[in-house]
Amino acid sequence: MNQEKIDRINALYHKSQSVGLSPEEQEEQAALRKEYIEAIRKNLRGTLNSIQIKEKDGSITDLGRKYGNVGTVKS
Repeated sequence: MNQEKIDRINALYHKSQSVGLSPEEQEEQAALRKEYIEAIRKNLRGTLNSIQIKEKDGSITDLGRKYGNVGTVKS
């Protein structure tokens, strides 16, 4: 998500607090918020899937492959 969209989310929020939003602006705000949440979830999932743990025996456990379905074929 780019900075212009984040700025627009903030502008719509401030407008909603001061004078209110038109129905079109409410729809735009909901769509932008949904897009923002999806971007946050995707970023978090990528971060979690890239975690690797070094075990006591020296082996590396890739938690993304073990729990996050990274590297598997989806149908």
